[in-house]
Amino acid sequence: MPAAQSIMQVMADLSPVLRIITSAARESLEPLGLAQRGRSRVWIDDHGWWLRVVEFTSPRIAGSGLYVGAMWLWHDVDHLAFHVDAVRVGSELFRTEDQFTPLALELSRQAAANATALREKFSALPDVARYLTTRPVRRRFLWDSFDSGIAAALAADGDTARDHFERLLREDALAPWMVEAQEKARELHAIAADHDAVTAWATRAVNSCRSKLGLDPGPFGIN
Repeated sequence: MPAAQSIMQVMADLSPVLRIITSAARESLEPLGLAQRGRSRVWIDDHGWWLRVVEFTSPRIAGSGLYVGAMWLWHDVDHLAFHVDAVRVGSELFRTEDQFTPLALELSRQAAANATALREKFSALPDVARYLTTRPVRRRFLWDSFDSGIAAALAADGDTARDHFERLLREDALAPWMVEAQEKARELHAIAADHDAVTAWATRAVNSCRSKLGLDPGPFGIN
């Protein structure tokens, strides 16, 4: 690590904001099974093929906001993402430790409540498929259709899966990531009725994503 980068990391680690947030999060999130990612502001709960993700977001000046959401690991990416948001809270600013500590505790309690709600909402694959395939359609949110199609196919509903993949394929691919999404959708559309084939595809993607994220490589089944 370059010297300047190392100094910045040390300063971040010693930041009173990070120390207070970490202490509050340990109190509220560790009992729920969430673990801190290194010394970051991110906490995750690993469900094999999906993650509960809590991020105490960092504003441009000292303080913290909050994101809580779910990440589907079949996206096979090398970074954490929020594919379903449970809550987004604006930033609470740091002025003094006494002023910020109760705010951090309240953020951590909100994180715990929303993380618990996510776990209950997505307790099993059929619950995920039901949620994703019945939520309102958002135009140009290609990954919504992608996730809905995969979840439906994994739940052995090939017809619904194909409908969602076709919706994605009807969109104009205006950027490289859209082209990539449509390429995957075509591949999955062709096997949507073959539950074993879709499960094998998703399992490969999940285990690849876990490796990229530095998670236990598994293998993990999808159920």
